[in-house]
Amino acid sequence: MRVRGALRATTTVAALLSAALWATPLAAKNDGPTMHLTTFDNIPRNLNYFDDSDVVLFQDTEDNNVYRSEDHGAKWERVKDVPEGDAFLLYMHDFDPKRAYILTEGYSHYRTDDRGKTWHKFKTPAPMSMFRGDILQFHASDPDRIIFNAMACEGILCQEVALYTTDNFKNTKELRRNTDGCWWAKGSGLFTTGDEDLDKNRVLCIAHDTFSPFKQDQRLVISDNFFQRTAESKDVQEFEPNLDTNKAVKGVVNLAVVKKFILVATTSLNTDEMALFVTADTKKWHRAVFPASHEGHDHRVLQEAYTVLESTNYSIQVDVMTTRPSNPMGVMFTSNSNGTYFTENVPHTNRNQRGHVDFEKVKGIQGIFLVNTVENWKDVAAKSNAKKKVVSQITFDDGRTFEKITADGKRIHLHSVTELSNVGSVYSSPAPGLLMAIGNRGDYLKDYWEDGDLYVSDDAGKTWTKALDGPHKYEFGDQGSVLVAVRDSRKVDIGEISYSLDHGITWKKASLPDGLKIRPYILTTTQQSASLKFLLVGKTAKSPEWSVISIDFDGLHERTCKEDDMEEWFARVDKDGKPTCLMGHTQSFSRRKKKAECFINQPFKRIVPKTVNCDCTDKDYECDFNFARDDDGKCVAKGPIVPPDGACRNAKPDDTFKGTSGYRKIAGNTCKPTKEMDAKYGDVERKCSEIIGSPGGPGSPGSPGGKPSTPATDKIEQTQKTFKGGWDSWEKHYLERGESSTSEGETIIMRGRKGNELGPIYITNDHGKTWNAPDDLKDQKIVAIIPHHHFKDMVYFVTTKNKVIYSADRGKTFHSFKAPHEPSPDAFPLAFHPDKKNWLLWTGKKCEGDDDCYLVTSFSKDGGDHWQTAARYAEHCEFTGSKAYKYPGRKEEQILCLKRAKESKSSKELVLVSTNDWFDNEEVRGRNVKDFATMAEFIVVATENTENKTLQASASLDGVVFAEAKFPFGFEVPHQHAYTVLDSSTHAVNLFVATEMTEGRRHGTILKSNSNGTSYVVSARNVNCNDDFYVDFEKMLGLEGVALINTVANPNDKPSAPKRLQTKITHNDGAQWAYLPTPPNDSLGKFPCKSRGDEKCALHLHGYTERRDHGKTYSSRSAVGFMLAWGNVGDSLGPIKDADTFMTTDAGITWKRVRKGRWTWALGDQGGIIVLVQTTAAGRKKTKTIAYSLDQGQTWKEHEFSSEEVEVWDLSTMRAGGSRNFLLWGQDAKGEAFTLNLDFSGFGDRVCKHNAEDANKSDYYLWSPKHPMQPDGCLFGHVSQYLRKKPERKCFNDLKLQPLYGKQDCSCTREDYECDYNFELDPFGQCSLVPGLQPKNPTEWCKEHPDAVEYHEPTGYRRIPLTTCVGGRQFDQQSEPHPCPGREEEFERKHRVSGAALFFAITVPIAAAGAVGWYVWRNWTGKFGQIRLGEHGGAVFETERPWVRYPVIALSAVVAVGMALPVVADAVWRGVKGLAEQLGIPGLGSGRGRWTRLGGNRRFTTRDSFARGSGDYAAVDDDEGELLGEDDSEEEV
Repeated sequence: MRVRGALRATTTVAALLSAALWATPLAAKNDGPTMHLTTFDNIPRNLNYFDDSDVVLFQDTEDNNVYRSEDHGAKWERVKDVPEGDAFLLYMHDFDPKRAYILTEGYSHYRTDDRGKTWHKFKTPAPMSMFRGDILQFHASDPDRIIFNAMACEGILCQEVALYTTDNFKNTKELRRNTDGCWWAKGSGLFTTGDEDLDKNRVLCIAHDTFSPFKQDQRLVISDNFFQRTAESKDVQEFEPNLDTNKAVKGVVNLAVVKKFILVATTSLNTDEMALFVTADTKKWHRAVFPASHEGHDHRVLQEAYTVLESTNYSIQVDVMTTRPSNPMGVMFTSNSNGTYFTENVPHTNRNQRGHVDFEKVKGIQGIFLVNTVENWKDVAAKSNAKKKVVSQITFDDGRTFEKITADGKRIHLHSVTELSNVGSVYSSPAPGLLMAIGNRGDYLKDYWEDGDLYVSDDAGKTWTKALDGPHKYEFGDQGSVLVAVRDSRKVDIGEISYSLDHGITWKKASLPDGLKIRPYILTTTQQSASLKFLLVGKTAKSPEWSVISIDFDGLHERTCKEDDMEEWFARVDKDGKPTCLMGHTQSFSRRKKKAECFINQPFKRIVPKTVNCDCTDKDYECDFNFARDDDGKCVAKGPIVPPDGACRNAKPDDTFKGTSGYRKIAGNTCKPTKEMDAKYGDVERKCSEIIGSPGGPGSPGSPGGKPSTPATDKIEQTQKTFKGGWDSWEKHYLERGESSTSEGETIIMRGRKGNELGPIYITNDHGKTWNAPDDLKDQKIVAIIPHHHFKDMVYFVTTKNKVIYSADRGKTFHSFKAPHEPSPDAFPLAFHPDKKNWLLWTGKKCEGDDDCYLVTSFSKDGGDHWQTAARYAEHCEFTGSKAYKYPGRKEEQILCLKRAKESKSSKELVLVSTNDWFDNEEVRGRNVKDFATMAEFIVVATENTENKTLQASASLDGVVFAEAKFPFGFEVPHQHAYTVLDSSTHAVNLFVATEMTEGRRHGTILKSNSNGTSYVVSARNVNCNDDFYVDFEKMLGLEGVALINTVANPNDKPSAPKRLQTKITHNDGAQWAYLPTPPNDSLGKFPCKSRGDEKCALHLHGYTERRDHGKTYSSRSAVGFMLAWGNVGDSLGPIKDADTFMTTDAGITWKRVRKGRWTWALGDQGGIIVLVQTTAAGRKKTKTIAYSLDQGQTWKEHEFSSEEVEVWDLSTMRAGGSRNFLLWGQDAKGEAFTLNLDFSGFGDRVCKHNAEDANKSDYYLWSPKHPMQPDGCLFGHVSQYLRKKPERKCFNDLKLQPLYGKQDCSCTREDYECDYNFELDPFGQCSLVPGLQPKNPTEWCKEHPDAVEYHEPTGYRRIPLTTCVGGRQFDQQSEPHPCPGREEEFERKHRVSGAALFFAITVPIAAAGAVGWYVWRNWTGKFGQIRLGEHGGAVFETERPWVRYPVIALSAVVAVGMALPVVADAVWRGVKGLAEQLGIPGLGSGRGRWTRLGGNRRFTTRDSFARGSGDYAAVDDDEGELLGEDDSEEEV
């Protein structure tokens, strides 16, 4: 098996080689091969041949050296041009057989263009990326063009950056920053854009979003000038392709160049289902369409559950896993010639847990491949421990039909890719028709070691013969004239090789030299299998441990073959031995006759097949675009027909054109046309009505609903369902649908409740129009329903015992696993990994006696099929590793656990431990820890100082180094006080510190951190919290840094005085706060006062602490800038019973009253539909009408949904806000619980479309949020544009519509800065040093930024972490710069001033001063005495300024307390409080989804019914993974 590139794997990057070598030439007998032995201390890895030569390289990954042999391994030398110990990675050029690269861990690397004879040093601006294995990407046509995937690190924070060269690294430039890999479009010799210039320059990159580290926000960008700015524009030349036919798609996670195709995989929030997009030219893209799932298997393409197989030149082959990962099987699909439609080719393929599939094409021959399938697939699908019965089969017609594999008339089965025992291909080589394999006779495949024998075929797998007993490693040479095999063994006991010169009929043996015994590891030869030389690598029992043996058969002195020694061999023949046609031609090869006693001896000649074209037949045609075969095999339309250019322009529907028949010749097919086929498959007359619409529009694959929309009725359709049982509340869980998901339904899981009694579980997939009670869940004592926090297709049903039932497809099918321990009332049972759906943590109780129980956390890597113990006496464990956070120490496998210092109940001390290797090793990261919580990229820990009885916060970005939080002076927290970590999705921690502990009067200060979570400044004082330390702090979903708080206006009043609350808003992440402006008077009445917002008159809103249903939020992620709330106008917040309902559509800058009294709201169609109803939660007992608006709240209509008044408990819809369906939950006049679906689909019969060229034709207008003190519209250093449907347009938003349309950076202003450490706002709006305090030591900047050249003295300001502003006023750099230690020379060079510069530095200011003086003299108005730091002259709290209202959601709260506090429930667990009480769980029912408590019992979460989503760029939902965020709190309504 050939090695070329086969050993280039991530393991070779991680393992490091060292070699001490002795070379000993050994003469073989005259009748056998010559052998040369070289010994090494370490295993040779990454063996690579230079094509068309005897030169071979390998890497010593232990000592970081590379070795070279120019005589096929007879002699070896270390590559001396590379310093010893520097060779970290060996890389071979994919398209130039003379080039290779040795990469180091630094900036200097080495290249060769003469097969390693000489190496030349080159430098790159950044070191190679440690986050990916594919560092170099080569251009298929120009070997000098190479992309280098590197990384740029600032402290421990690293981002990937792509570099490029067009001259083989003589010069290297930056391509693009913030990437997740870049590729040449011309990454394959077969791929072409159709344009020579584009083939030369076009580059595709996966780009991270500027504000989000999460994969769901990654984009595919293309550039044709290396992402440079053009002369015509200052903008970088890049664009997003329309992946989904006519629109771009976010969530790009991978790209692969496969033959003549480029595949792009995308994912989305809430699902691990992926969408595959395909192009043949990077211009036109289409989503790959797979057949619908059926009873046999699921066809969804899931993350880490699909494998792109070795494909043909005319189709793509993909294997999709269809079962649980611990015992995987798959289905193999084959595409049509443009890669868009896939058909099921082979079901029940055998896979392993690493994604390898038992599939291999026979090298060099079209249409022949071998595949292993699972015969007992039903048992394997049902039971994770079922033993597979694997059978082998072969096809000779590209998968249309399959045959059994036989030897001497008996069926055999062959070990394949899942049990790879060598390198390279498994069965075949370029040697024509010669195959070897390890297998056995019988009904199915048996054990490799015990039952495996060597079999040989010389007719491309048609027939086989047994060659040698036992398993062997094998290889082909001299184009199949020489077959070599060495017995495989698990011991060091092999002392000979076997070889055959007649296609495996007879075999001879040759002993290894000097009685050498090895355990064979690798047997290989050159790429073309045309050489007479082989390499054998084995391990010995003595030092040096590793032997490399060069085996040369040229010593046999056989003659060179002549013409009469050769035969023409046809690759595919029928049962009569006649050649068959595939892809329009027959295929034959010239090869040596089996009995000829000669060698071909052309070691570097490539084998070229001979082809003869055949007449076209039905097999040479496939379905055309937007057509697919039906059950009868006919091609029928599945979408709009694509017309020829110019067809049907200005035509009537009944006009016709010549269009596709639905069939086309397969691309690349060479068959000869015939009249019969031309008549059968030629163009036909079609009506112009057939092309109305376009791919991606209504009725086409991927369009909403997948079917043509029904005509608009302008009516609300309603469907009511009544449930017996007298339930007085509902537990409900919405399973949000991801944008990449192919499922079309809207899924809700619910059950009724009455006290401690729980009703049956119901599931709907159509938003409550129909409900069913799954049989799998009946008669099960289910204590909790827990949707996966990150992958919402998954939901778990936890029983009172060890059994856990789960569904991976939204309740369509169910499976179960046995948990390692029973669930405990003291711990939330499940924790999830944000990227790996099947990585689970389970915390349960283990009892060794009646009263001797303790918590144990276990982990599973296969979805619960197998468990291992992680930590005993654990209080709280969670996954903290994530692909989103690129910190060197924060591995994907990282887990943090809070557990007792000693495994004993008597141990009171809690320690924080971390592991990166599944607890094979663990490190203590903190002692006397109260608790920890994750929030976005931050890990926040509260520890207790046992000596002075205080709490101390610390933070970490990598889970390894925890830095102490530096609070402003005076913020030492007494032991009885608490921390609450608020939403920290804006790259800074918002930490609430309780400062007043009197019950009924509690409030505190919000501190805001720098970007690493360690240095804090005051953001807001006297912020309201309740007695459980939940805070009136809410984020506006979908917008960065906009938040609302309620402050206590009378903090110094006597303890018995009630709080007087006032609402404030921030538009720059807490750097500045202001009051809300009052709404205008309306038809509902006048307000008591009018103001732009000041302490005497403003709009005040009821916050989080007053909500009965903590799942409700002010805003929705998809309706950007929309917010509804209850409140009043006045000097402070009044009683909630007197509140009215208010709304803003511009992120809080202006408000209006929409209803008198308190109404419950829900937003759908991305803000296109707003529904209001009065519920029991709002105090209203009964109603029969709803109010709704279809024009963003401008006008309202009423709809009577019932003939008599009923109790409405709640109004809900999908949290993402894109649905047009709403559900009322309540109780009818007869006392029966009901759900009522309200379907607004009748108000729009087409998908809205955006026309970027003509605003009048577009269904959308562009809306930008603004900062109230910045007239240029900048918010966080950029102007963001969002698509909003025009209120008058009668259409609906595509569920996949991305509201964010574009962003443009602004110049920096005061609003892009906040007060630095130990500085705070003074009455004039300036950041002034707190009296008696010292500023932060400026030299710490250099420590935190190792690449920095200089630092500045503190100015009192620091950049807001979220801002992207460029240029303008740099408030943090308006002081004298100083060199960082060790960077003095660079600093000097940077600030060295030339004579010319000095001249202008003196003369220009003088001239400017004169001009200014003249202007002042002419225009002075006496106003220059005012102090204004803002760009526009306003003081920060100037009451005459219009202020935007910043909705902010209180996320994971970290509360550390020593006093007894009620348990905080994780909404999901919390929702089951009735049954929980039966289990002895106290207080479950008032927990907060996005909060974490430090110091109380372990909180529980779930907030699925929250009307929010994970929000804009914020990873909010990444933190949810841990606690809370997405929690599907069931709620009681």
